[in-house]
Amino acid sequence: MNTVFDVVALGELLIDFTENGTSAQGNPVLEANPGGAPCNVLSMLNQLGHKTGFIGKVGQDMFGMQLEKALKEVGICTEGLVKDEKIHTTLAFVHTLEGGDRDFSFYRNPGADMMLAESELNVSMLENCRIFHFGSLSMTDEICRNATKKAIKIAKEKGAVISFDPNLREPLWESLEAARQQIDYGMRECDILKISDNEIQWFTGEQDYDKGVAWLQSKYSIRLVLVSLGKEGSRAYMNGKCVQVAPFLQENTIETTGAGDTFCACVLHYVLEQGLRDYTEEELKAMLTFANAAASLITTKKGALRVMPEKSEIEELIKA
Repeated sequence: MNTVFDVVALGELLIDFTENGTSAQGNPVLEANPGGAPCNVLSMLNQLGHKTGFIGKVGQDMFGMQLEKALKEVGICTEGLVKDEKIHTTLAFVHTLEGGDRDFSFYRNPGADMMLAESELNVSMLENCRIFHFGSLSMTDEICRNATKKAIKIAKEKGAVISFDPNLREPLWESLEAARQQIDYGMRECDILKISDNEIQWFTGEQDYDKGVAWLQSKYSIRLVLVSLGKEGSRAYMNGKCVQVAPFLQENTIETTGAGDTFCACVLHYVLEQGLRDYTEEELKAMLTFANAAASLITTKKGALRVMPEKSEIEELIKA
């Protein structure tokens, strides 16, 4: 009997080195946090009671072992996690800027996450998931790009809802034009799109979000578009409707790592509970309110994967 997963995600799993104070000698102290957007999404979904699985690649090294352990700890199935004996686990160094935004330096030339091949895909997981989620980082290089496209095809043929978060990281692409081509592919394949304010402006060339989404909807058949607006909250667009919900701003925000992933997971949670149908404005508002609240809670914690908020915590924040 094959396990049925609520959500299977494919993509990068890496170590985020985040700043954590200064040593006695005045050097920055870095903490090795498990990172990678797809698993942040899965971790939040697990917290909300869903069965999740990850497909990706790490190195057969100390960081790969740490990442596998972290996934198991939060309840993500690791049957689709492959280990590369030659290529090391991908590393990212995250510098938090004033105001909470981040600057990334990647050690990925190559990194193990880029080396996932079509032949290494766990087909059973892809054939038995309700939602398949992916980003664009698994499409920066040919080997993993082919694997990603094959995974989408398998999941789609079995009737899975396809969810896409471009999650543009400019330093990882040979050019922004290459990024645009692959993100265009993701847009063509997905039913649900989660995109950030600066990504939609870059991709559509429209500064106005409504115009940007209208452009996307004229070109692709995406059923639900979500735009995360940082300190302005978020918007949902569906079948001619547009709903905006204000954020829950936290006084004790430390960093924004994982906020978009937490938001995305809560939207997928709503879709799993309600089915992907034509939601009313009230339903879209309820969906965004819950997702905004969860995203704001994660900004008060360091790291993301291991510290996802509990459902009761989110509901209490909404009530308060």
